Amino acid sequence: MNARPQVSKVVVVGGGIFGVSSAVNLVRLGIKTVLVNDGPLANGASGRSLSWLNSSRRRSADYHRLRMAGIDRYRTLASKNPSLRWLRFDGGLTWDADDENNEISDIFRHERHLGYEAHLLSSEKVAAYTPGVDAKAITPQGAIFNPGEGWVDLPSLIAFLSKEFVERGGELVTGAGRAVVTVTDGRATGVTTEIGLRIDADAVLVATGADVPEMAAAAGSRIAEATPVALLVRSKPLSLPLRAVLNTPRVAIRLTPTGALVLDSAWSEEEVIRHPDGSFGVRESTVQGLLDEASKVLEGNPKLELETYGVGPKPIPGDGEPVFGELAEAGGYFVAFSHSGATLGLIAGELLADEIANGARNPLFDRFRPERFS
Repeated sequence: MNARPQVSKVVVVGGGIFGVSSAVNLVRLGIKTVLVNDGPLANGASGRSLSWLNSSRRRSADYHRLRMAGIDRYRTLASKNPSLRWLRFDGGLTWDADDENNEISDIFRHERHLGYEAHLLSSEKVAAYTPGVDAKAITPQGAIFNPGEGWVDLPSLIAFLSKEFVERGGELVTGAGRAVVTVTDGRATGVTTEIGLRIDADAVLVATGADVPEMAAAAGSRIAEATPVALLVRSKPLSLPLRAVLNTPRVAIRLTPTGALVLDSAWSEEEVIRHPDGSFGVRESTVQGLLDEASKVLEGNPKLELETYGVGPKPIPGDGEPVFGELAEAGGYFVAFSHSGATLGLIAGELLADEIANGARNPLFDRFRPERFS
């Protein structure tokens, strides 16, 4: 890495959860911070995220450890703010399709081995653990209930954190258009935005979702990506007993603070239409299909009606694991790029801010440094 000068001013590019979380942690450390976004806050992937807080199923030990630290920070936030309606820990319920790829029993043993609380339930036992699920939809291999899981509404969290950011003296610039990082003599020295705004700084954090690899490439750094286009459907509010996040073979479901449901799936992502001009299209049959699939797994099979939907890139690194930290090719140029924005949002912002302000590399990020792709 290049020699690090003292950092007194930082520009954060990106108004999603990684950008806002990092920005508020920087001002908490006394660093003058400017947060710049191309449009309004939460206008990217953070605004169309299922936002399931979990570390279920299989992943590397380092990734699991980081995710568990992420969940811990949400529990602290919930403890300090018990009245929050947009942060809940009511558990998660998951089951697999009834075919040769069903691995629920193996996943249950794996999670128990890690000390990740899990209960393997037959369909008739699910109601005793979590309400609102149609037992007939659960496959014969059973379902796993993880009581420590939860959900967060990211736009609400971003609004909550940005309010503190401004109150602590942070400068918020929205509607700035696309930003370009200035690199001088091998160091990031600020940004220039599409509307002609130039901001000088001692360090820059780029947290622009799916645009991170392209922006890092301009500084000579390669970050592999496997970003798909995702669809998130929101139903109209309705009264349901459901509390847990559901991850089922055909649809994933969570509640919202208003009583609406948000839905996504792998199959619906594959049906998104990509137009030659770079825009996306969604078939009415795809949206209705998600609503119908959700109805099938809910108690009473209620009729779900569309309120709105969002479509756009879902940031995923090429190896599936997060990318956090300083670029080897440009001192003072930091990046945040990950699929698990909700679970990692608070912990990543805390650790990134500390690295930017103090210069010490946190070992929790060692596996996730951008230079692994070089």
